[in-house]
Amino acid sequence: MWDTLKEDIQVVFDRDPAARNVWEIILTYPGFHALFFYRVAHSLWGKGLKGLGRFVSHVGRFLTGIEIHPGAKIGQRFFIDHGMGVVIGETAEIANDVTIYQGVTLGGTSLRKEKRHPTVEDCVVIGAGATILGPVTIGRNSKIGSGSVVVNPVPPNSTVVGIPGRVVEGEGVHRDPQAHIELDHHRLPDPVAKAIGSLAEYMQKLEKRVDEVSARQGGLEERQAEGNEVLRKVKELLKNSGS
Repeated sequence: MWDTLKEDIQVVFDRDPAARNVWEIILTYPGFHALFFYRVAHSLWGKGLKGLGRFVSHVGRFLTGIEIHPGAKIGQRFFIDHGMGVVIGETAEIANDVTIYQGVTLGGTSLRKEKRHPTVEDCVVIGAGATILGPVTIGRNSKIGSGSVVVNPVPPNSTVVGIPGRVVEGEGVHRDPQAHIELDHHRLPDPVAKAIGSLAEYMQKLEKRVDEVSARQGGLEERQAEGNEVLRKVKELLKNSGS
């Protein structure tokens, strides 16, 4: 337990530049507190003391605003930044080196006693306010954009944005799980802006094409007018010569 606590403290230093010292983390970081309560509650849950585990979890929720069911499975170096409003369901599974922000929900979609919550693989970053529903798997090294609602599996090395969540970047660079965790989750592509940009570019091409066709048509009309004028003059000459 002591080694786990030291690792939880070190994770805060690694991923939050605002952390200044150990005592500040121990006394003021709700994500650290929530993990402590979770580990105690999970241990009780595993020993069959489910009611007591739920009570400890409830106390942690009351003190931190973070609700982690004691039945959830959480790996090493898990970091919750700020954390208010985070909900992690009973059958959720979180691997190593995962980072989530405030307002994230790992929720269920079934009333049956089965696997009904998400599985989050290594090195995933989930932005503030994101919701992941059902027994879907979020592939390793992926990013879930803030406010996204994910209801389908996400391949590894992907970036997901929108409601419902859409993969807008996939099969990115594979990262070493022991390397620095990438937290620039604000750098997300905008598929709507990209689509609008493509339409604007296509409209510009159409306008250019229309201008070219109009120019050609104008040239044809001008030559036709010249031909008509020549024909009129020829008719006049023939008429005059006949008279």
